[in-house]
Amino acid sequence: MQLLRTSDADFESKFERVVRDRRESDAQVGRDVSDILNEVRERGDSALVEYTKRFDQHNLTGDADWSISKEECKAAYDRLDGELRKALETAATRIRAYHAGQLPEDRDYTDDIGMRLGARWNAVEAAGLYVPGGRAAYPSSLLMNAIPAKVAGVERLVVATPTPKGEANDLVLAAAHVAGVDEIWRVGGAQAVAALAYGTKRIERVDVITGPGNAWVAEAKRQLYGVVGIDMVAGPSEILVIADGNNDPQWIAADLLSQAEHDPTSQSILITDDRGLAAQVEDAIDLEFLNLPTAKTARASWADHGLIVIVDSLDEAPALSDRLAAEHVEIATDDPEAIFAKLRHAGSVFLGRNTPEAVGDYIAGPNHVLPTGRRARFASGLSVLDFMKRTSFIGASEDALRAIGPAAVRLAEAEGLPAHALSISRRLA
Repeated sequence: MQLLRTSDADFESKFERVVRDRRESDAQVGRDVSDILNEVRERGDSALVEYTKRFDQHNLTGDADWSISKEECKAAYDRLDGELRKALETAATRIRAYHAGQLPEDRDYTDDIGMRLGARWNAVEAAGLYVPGGRAAYPSSLLMNAIPAKVAGVERLVVATPTPKGEANDLVLAAAHVAGVDEIWRVGGAQAVAALAYGTKRIERVDVITGPGNAWVAEAKRQLYGVVGIDMVAGPSEILVIADGNNDPQWIAADLLSQAEHDPTSQSILITDDRGLAAQVEDAIDLEFLNLPTAKTARASWADHGLIVIVDSLDEAPALSDRLAAEHVEIATDDPEAIFAKLRHAGSVFLGRNTPEAVGDYIAGPNHVLPTGRRARFASGLSVLDFMKRTSFIGASEDALRAIGPAAVRLAEAEGLPAHALSISRRLA
């Protein structure tokens, strides 16, 4: 764990190194993924059979080995403990309600020259969702990806998820039932993303691919953008906690570890104006490692990428936070609104001491699929709009074309495009 003080002479150079540290895939991952994509594009299902046997020790032979039925998902849902079923349903209800509020409105109006203008929104026909099945299975991610797609009106919702040694996670299947997923395929990794993008004899291609995954999955989505739409290229998880001295250090420690336990490349950062709190949080984290089941992963993350920044005043925090443009930003201060008002770049913000980031991961409502690696400077979290596209339309009356046509002709001629000009001027003759 690195400790920085803004008052130190070398703070700027050290902090800038943190800002520039991508913690993402190297060139070799890109080359490996390119090879996998080419194999799936050329050989389709046979390539999927080979990769699934190699990486997941699962043989794709009969239909049941390839896919998981809706009936199996319903059975998994029925097997869940009642409280867990209720928790899934509560999360789904809240996520659905929040995303329903994101649905855009069509526009259709006639302007003052009589030109009809507008735009119509439509959902994509098919969306593919990647659901990890390696280091951990995330039913919450399935809900966060599938429900906005359904709210948007996507007709065909397809999940690709690895099932190591043929084992599927009941909670993931139950979440698929709750969300109304149409197809689930037992393939994972970059090869699954390729199958969804290109299509194979068994798996029909989709229009948009969303969902988290490892470095190979993220790189596959990056390389396939343009063949399909994607939500974002996601990197390792990250959390920034801005905290004053009036916090319980155990709470803050748990918040930082909530992201550190995801992966050794995750990053947890604390900005505080209280040196005593900083020391107490560090001690609390060390104590948590003694009993935390995910301590090995969290310890590696904290050791290699953890950071505590001590500022002279929390007035410095918004500017530092914006430079990091973190995926998750918690503001645990007496007046979180004052800091929030100055923030511009964050995937999602958690206001006040009683709003841990983890509540947003599961049940608050807003999406937990968020930009990482400073991409919050220009990107937003997953929303209904990621599963929709807008088609503009124009309807010109004869009078409307006469009103603006001559200007269009002049512009076309200035650009050296005479046929453009003719297509308008002949209607004006």
